[in-house]
Amino acid sequence: MELFLVISTLLLVSSVSSQDMPYEHVLAQLQACPKECRCPRSSPHVVYCDNRNLKTIPNIPPHTWYLYLQNNQIDVLSEKALRNTTQLRWLNLNHNKITDQGVEEGALKALSGLIHLQMEDNLLTTIPTPLPASLEQLRLSRNKISKIPPGVFSGMDHLALLDLQGNKLGDEAVTEQSLKGLSGLVQVNLAKNNLKIMPSGLPATTTQLYLDSNDIEKIPPEYFKDLPKMAFLRLNFNKLGNGGLPKNIFDLPSILDLQLSHNQLTEVPLFPLSLEHLHLDHNKIKSVNGTEICPVPIGTLDESANESGPRLRYLRLDGNEIKPPISWDLIICFRLLRAIVI
Repeated sequence: MELFLVISTLLLVSSVSSQDMPYEHVLAQLQACPKECRCPRSSPHVVYCDNRNLKTIPNIPPHTWYLYLQNNQIDVLSEKALRNTTQLRWLNLNHNKITDQGVEEGALKALSGLIHLQMEDNLLTTIPTPLPASLEQLRLSRNKISKIPPGVFSGMDHLALLDLQGNKLGDEAVTEQSLKGLSGLVQVNLAKNNLKIMPSGLPATTTQLYLDSNDIEKIPPEYFKDLPKMAFLRLNFNKLGNGGLPKNIFDLPSILDLQLSHNQLTEVPLFPLSLEHLHLDHNKIKSVNGTEICPVPIGTLDESANESGPRLRYLRLDGNEIKPPISWDLIICFRLLRAIVI
């Protein structure tokens, strides 16, 4: 999904050309281009103001769709500077010095067509508000965010990607109330925060959940009951032991990629037929019994590999206490395996 989002974004940007605008708009856009920025004649919808050591946002031309302001010294998100950019779709403010107080009231809400907002590596301690309801991607990683105000995502049913990794979020911040309104969420990244329990309140649309580098010790028995589309789950670098994983917790027909590296497991957890990639490296596993972990009785499998059987293709077990050779029953069960790392 992440790859799909990247590819679709590149296609969207590459489609921008002067042919999309009347000549008089192109001329007006180029004439209004701030002296601190670069406005390509071939792509007049795009304005590059990145890496210019800017301390304030210059007045941006009205026909701008894509605005790049990353890697500057900006500390205020000015409503005045963006007042005329009613067509803005993409705003990149990564690597600046914007604080909560620096986000002027109404500066973001007025951008009613904004789809992508990037404010990574700033000085925010909370989610900026109000946000435009049009947003599809919100990237706020590596700030100092410790709270999510209740209702901040109200009405944001278009938001598909929420990236909050590398902040200071605790369990009390990520709740059903704080995430209310994200009815279309697909990918959520809460890695490198201060979580001790699995986050609550995720919508049923969630497909990708990244929780690496937290302090999670267990997964509640019914946790995935209301997450029927879960396909990519990452819990690397946590504190999960065998007792923290209910027996059939990963029995999810939609799951494709499961990552549990750098935990405290001594056994391979059970997983369903659908799983294709399993990362269990750097745990405390001593042996792997193919008969026990096979999703179906080995005797019921056909002689040839096929899609009706287990679909595991990649298995990583290095950094454990397992010694080769691999047991033959593992090979018999997982006949689509292309790589086993020990």
